[in-house]
Amino acid sequence: MATEFTIVIDCVDPERLVRFWSEALGYVVEPAPGGFATWREYWRSRGLPEEELPEGEDSLVDPAGRGPPIWFQKLGTEKAGKNRLHFDLHVSGAATQPLAVRKQRVDAAAARLRSLGAIDLGPVPLGPGFDHYAVAMRDPEGNEFDVN
Repeated sequence: MATEFTIVIDCVDPERLVRFWSEALGYVVEPAPGGFATWREYWRSRGLPEEELPEGEDSLVDPAGRGPPIWFQKLGTEKAGKNRLHFDLHVSGAATQPLAVRKQRVDAAAARLRSLGAIDLGPVPLGPGFDHYAVAMRDPEGNEFDVN
């Protein structure tokens, strides 16, 4: 039996990353549990100290229920090094499509993500003759991800 899991991303500004990644992934803000108007209200009912209560939106879910939830955990420090885990956003289509078509799709998605605040790091270097194209990027807080 598979284990359910949540992806947790440490960050300084959860709301900023919620806005970015909801647009990047097509996810939606996770609704508060039934009977609660907000997550803040829910966590208060569970005894979380007032100073630790979230101030805004900090979690996303896949509206189709296929992908894992993502929680943006607020920390007081900036990102310190390279990610040990990153997202690969698959936008190019099947490998049966010509490489030129897949490259055009990746570049269009990268342009859209740049308009949302991502930083473009350029094409991912691959060996000669490798039939693949990807662009490395960073989200607004510097977390690396690839678009392919």
